[in-house]
Amino acid sequence: MNAGMTSVVIIVCYLGLLLTLGLLSSRSSRGTSADYFLASRGIGPFLLLMSLFGTTMTAFALVGSSGEAFKSGIGVYGKMASSSGIIHSACFFLVGIKLWSFGKRHGYVTQIQFFRDRFESDKIGLVLFPVLVGLVIPYLLIGVISSGSVIQGMTAGAFPEMFPNDIARFNGSVPYWLGAAVICLVVMIYVFFGGVRGTAWANAFQTIVFMILGCVTFWVIAAELGGPAAATKLVQQHNPAKLKVVITPQDMDHYEEKLAAYTADPVAEVIKPRKPHGIGQLAFLTYLFIPLSVGMFPHLFQHWLTARSAKSFRLSVIAHPLMIMIVWVPCVLIGVWATSAVVHGKPVIPPNLANSNLVLTIMVKKMTSPVLGGFLTAGILAAIMSSLDSQFLCVGSIFTNDIAAHYVGRDKLTDKQKLFIGRGFVIFVVAVTYFIAVQWKSKSVFQMAIWCFSGFASLFPLVFASVYWRRASKAGAYACVLTAAASWIYLFRDSGYGANREYLFLDMMPVATMVIWSSWAMIVVSLMSPPPSRETLDKFFTPADSAGASPNA
Repeated sequence: MNAGMTSVVIIVCYLGLLLTLGLLSSRSSRGTSADYFLASRGIGPFLLLMSLFGTTMTAFALVGSSGEAFKSGIGVYGKMASSSGIIHSACFFLVGIKLWSFGKRHGYVTQIQFFRDRFESDKIGLVLFPVLVGLVIPYLLIGVISSGSVIQGMTAGAFPEMFPNDIARFNGSVPYWLGAAVICLVVMIYVFFGGVRGTAWANAFQTIVFMILGCVTFWVIAAELGGPAAATKLVQQHNPAKLKVVITPQDMDHYEEKLAAYTADPVAEVIKPRKPHGIGQLAFLTYLFIPLSVGMFPHLFQHWLTARSAKSFRLSVIAHPLMIMIVWVPCVLIGVWATSAVVHGKPVIPPNLANSNLVLTIMVKKMTSPVLGGFLTAGILAAIMSSLDSQFLCVGSIFTNDIAAHYVGRDKLTDKQKLFIGRGFVIFVVAVTYFIAVQWKSKSVFQMAIWCFSGFASLFPLVFASVYWRRASKAGAYACVLTAAASWIYLFRDSGYGANREYLFLDMMPVATMVIWSSWAMIVVSLMSPPPSRETLDKFFTPADSAGASPNA
């Protein structure tokens, strides 16, 4: 059995095990829409931690971080991972627990139901729905594109007669379109039958899988390169700028010299130098705005509502940053080492590699055994699917509860009808996502994620104001959402629809401008418009907080 076929067998066994787990979890279902969408609000601390972490650690954290570290260097960790660990936990504590309490007290299932009551507006759902779903679909694309790329990269040689390919490293691989389709189908099946309970159990299992296998693979690759110190020394020799955040003129001069030497004699130099990509101090600092996106992820909101009690959040707030470090450090280091990795006198990464999404799979395939490579492929797919399932489920929940039941059925749909509609919309979204992913297979996972997260972050002022500012009004909420959407569209278009990888606005990351504009819109319009009613303030703020306070305070 060749390496490609070994990977195929392990992947198939893993997917079968995952399906079995998802279907078994459906046996404990109560058959109601509340159980399907919220697991009857009975998820404890451990499953909540696994669900939240598994949902946030997407292909962006594994495939995307390795690819971006390969291109931009070790600064990727500082830009995203370190800040995410702190800000995610802060959002869980400051926003998640508050929203959980409102959901438990008033029976909310989705974000839109909460915002509809908090801002006394039945129509706000019609504004939020297209914005939320429009941002979730790129998030889904990150996972689907990565899964197809990973499977294609790891199964070369498995079916040479069935799937011949002119590119040698893909000859006999399971085609990208087929690998992505299989992953979509598997996730859809256990989401279809298991609901949020099935996704919670699947996420717990998958999070454990990709964390353990990721650490094992990291040490195996490090050992193949002579240890972490030796691997880093190679980078210092060939691509020292990849170990820096700020690029100096000397770094560019060094790059030009190494490139000239490589061009003159690629056999002697072996390693093709990679162009340095630095980042300014202001741009680096404004990356801090991107992790605010977790406060508005609709799939995280849904997982928050599944918690059994407020105490269930403790473990997530404490452990989440540590788990982010465990996942991100190996992936970023592997991406940096890949710029200069040499085995048996040959570069591990092809000099002409254009698709950075393949960096992790190439390193794994060339530097580990076929069995370990197959298991790590399963681990990468575990990280991808642990996000896809929650996202598929949340869009089904939003459409069912906020559009079909509220506007069409006028809250008269039965539980069976809600389940049927929710599952049907999941199938529709999966199909749309898959067909877009087939066309966009070479898009950078990291860049797509940055723009997606920036959109959600631009809506953070909406949720923060809704739980902490009594004066936040209906008009302010509309202004915030519309400004966030308009600023995202404007900046995304100005960046060449994401084509300009180094795009900044006023020397800042675009997300900073989006958050600032949407915040000002919320504040200014709220102060200029009528305040919420006393009834709404009493409903969402404790008597101790609102005693003696005027609605205009």
